[in-house]
Amino acid sequence: MISTATLQDIPELNQLVNSAYRGESSKKGWTTEEHLLGGIRTDEADLAASLQKPNVTILKYTESGKIIGSVYLEKQVDKLYLGMLTVSPELQGGGIGKKLMQAAESFAREQQLKKISMTVISVRKELIEYYERRGFENTGETKPFPMNDPKFGIPKQHLEFIVMEKTI
Repeated sequence: MISTATLQDIPELNQLVNSAYRGESSKKGWTTEEHLLGGIRTDEADLAASLQKPNVTILKYTESGKIIGSVYLEKQVDKLYLGMLTVSPELQGGGIGKKLMQAAESFAREQQLKKISMTVISVRKELIEYYERRGFENTGETKPFPMNDPKFGIPKQHLEFIVMEKTI
C-alpha cells in the first residue's frame, strides 16, 4: 500500500533509506552508493525538516505494517522534483520502485504539474538507464555534487549530478 509518510514514520524511513544507499546492507541491492560515498544518506533531523515543508511529500510503500519503499517529492514552481527513491535492498527488482514512480506521476498530475525532474549522480549508469526506461531524459544540465557537506555523504571520487526530466 502506498500512502503519505508522517513524522511518526521518520525512524523507520531513516533506517530504510540508509540501508538501501550506504553501508554493508546496501550491497544486497543494486542501488548502493557505497562505492561512491561514505557516511550516511540522511538522518532523522533532515527527514523531519523535509516533512515539515508545505511543498514536500514523502510517499511510503508499506507491506505487512513495514515500510519497504519510499520516494521524496517536492512541488516546485512548474514541476515535481523526485528524489531518494528507495526500496529495501532485499526486495529490489520486484516492482516496488515502479509502483512508487507511478504514484509520483499520479501525484504530479493531481498537482497539475506536467514535468518530473530529478538529479542522478553522473557515474550511476545503471540508475540512469533505469530512469530512461521509465521515460526520463537527460536534459544536458549538470550540477555540482556538494563535496564538503557530510549531510550528502563523503565522496570517494569527484562526482556531479545530471538533471533528468520526464514530461507527463
